[in-house]
Amino acid sequence: MKTHRLFSLLDHLRSARRPVPAGVLAQRLGVSTRTIYRDVATLQEIGAPIRGEAGIGYQLEQGYFLPPLQFDTEEMEAIMLGMRHLMARRGGGLRDAAERVTGKVAASLGAEVGQKFQNLNLLAVTRHRAADVLAEQWGGMARRAIRARRVLQITYVSLEGRRSERRVQPLGITLFDDVWLLTAWCERADDFRNFRLDRVETMLETEEVFRPASGRQFKDYVLRL
Repeated sequence: MKTHRLFSLLDHLRSARRPVPAGVLAQRLGVSTRTIYRDVATLQEIGAPIRGEAGIGYQLEQGYFLPPLQFDTEEMEAIMLGMRHLMARRGGGLRDAAERVTGKVAASLGAEVGQKFQNLNLLAVTRHRAADVLAEQWGGMARRAIRARRVLQITYVSLEGRRSERRVQPLGITLFDDVWLLTAWCERADDFRNFRLDRVETMLETEEVFRPASGRQFKDYVLRL
């Protein structure tokens, strides 16, 4: 029981971007604050680089290698349902990746638990969308350009049928119920613009790399919403 709690505590600290107060960790794990203090001390004694102290909060040093992941039942259900949803949607070019993730997670869990994971009674069903089929051809290139910060040259057709040539700095992708949306900094408009992947006629990844600029990042766009 304690070992599982220690793994869970590490998982919560791993995902935190800022120090997490002991009281918050205690609430998430269903234990007392005093137990969190003792568990943190135990982890620090065995070498886990946890920064912080009582009354302030705790945070795991970046780059720390954690033991193999341990998933509880609800976590496995969340992973499986998410992967099956992507496999059902097809669009965005992530169907094969979702299948690979499912296989890797199952293998990491061991034979018995992995088989249980693969056989979870969860199904994702979605209606056929022509937009998904059209978006699939551009999803992979768009994500690569986002990772590499490469400028894209696209031909785009608006909902009103207006065709335009754009040079854009791709920033992020959002999956809506009906469409895949590329958010980018449009050099022509000198502002954020959203482009439906199913409305893109051509896409070319240029050799030009753009630098992250204050006020022009995906997080800046999200703050506008």
